[in-house]
Amino acid sequence: MKIKVGVIFGGNSTEHEVSIISATQAMQNINTDKYDIYPIYIDKDGQWYSGKMLMDINVFKDFDSLKKYANKIQITKRAGIVYLQRINFFKNLITDIDIFFPIVHGKNVEDGTIQGFLETIGAPYVGSGVLGSALGQDKVVMKQLFEQNNLPVVPYLWYYEEEYFENKEDILVDVKKLGFPLMIKPATLGSSIGISKVKKEEELEEAVSEAFKYDNKVVIEKEIENLMEINCSVFGNYINQETSSLEQVMGIDEFLSYRDKYMGGKKGSTKGMVSTNRIIPADISEKLKKEIEDYAVESFKVLNLSGVARIDFLVDKKKKKVYINEPNTIPGSLSYYLWNDKGVKYRELIDDLLSLAIKDYRKKVSKVTSFDTNILSNQKGTKISKFNTEL
Repeated sequence: MKIKVGVIFGGNSTEHEVSIISATQAMQNINTDKYDIYPIYIDKDGQWYSGKMLMDINVFKDFDSLKKYANKIQITKRAGIVYLQRINFFKNLITDIDIFFPIVHGKNVEDGTIQGFLETIGAPYVGSGVLGSALGQDKVVMKQLFEQNNLPVVPYLWYYEEEYFENKEDILVDVKKLGFPLMIKPATLGSSIGISKVKKEEELEEAVSEAFKYDNKVVIEKEIENLMEINCSVFGNYINQETSSLEQVMGIDEFLSYRDKYMGGKKGSTKGMVSTNRIIPADISEKLKKEIEDYAVESFKVLNLSGVARIDFLVDKKKKKVYINEPNTIPGSLSYYLWNDKGVKYRELIDDLLSLAIKDYRKKVSKVTSFDTNILSNQKGTKISKFNTEL
């Protein structure tokens, strides 16, 4: 009997379209001899849909016209079994689901939101849990954790929106101490959205305002001179970790932008992270390679990550100094292209991810999570009244 996999993608995120690309790529590479695939698409308004048609990326070019052919659904649980259920008068059950595979990117989905929902209903799923997902999304908290564990990060400052605008003059003094040029980033976004490079003070206010369009918290980082960007994917859990080949990213913009990552500098490309210009394996020394691999594993463990993640690094080529930039807890294209060089095909990576998730779920449900004793039965002195029972 095949394992039924519900692939969740989309969502109310600035990386909505990137998620569609990653998910359709993955669904095309899942081994259908072992798994039945059930696409679960969340539109930008939060409505959930399912149907085999959602495996075709072309559907999303005009989804508003085609969505009438998909099933509006909700996820429900009955007698310990999780189902996809139509939202109609009869609320028909479509199918049960054995395991969910979130392939979502960005705030409101990748940040532990989807994972928290699946935890609440007790459903197994692929990838990092609520804590790891949340930590991996917040650039401020992750940097603080890295610092606590003696992992290298670039010099930075961070501010909430109200704090920044109320104390702008004092903050500017501290910002100047970092020294220009600077990188201005929304704290909880990915895919380089809302990021600006600031070369002089006159450009700062516009860049910060741009970042605040997307988030209520910003990070201001010192730009690394002689920059080389290196990425490393990590597969595993808290027990075992494996590293992929390293990639040296060759962007056409001043920093690795959204266009570099997902459009390869060309308008209309839909190849996801595969379209990025890169060198695999990275053209670096064995010593630097080992240092980056070690940092990748340590950051993976510090953030409580699981499944597959991509850890991005900034390297000062002149000083040979490595800094952890950020993790991607559900990386674009699941970073499968980083495993090819090690002989791991995309289909095998997905199979390994599903197998790991099932194994971890079985271990998790073996733990005690509640007690049979009802302590409320011993409570006295509370009288039930109409007031208590009315909403």
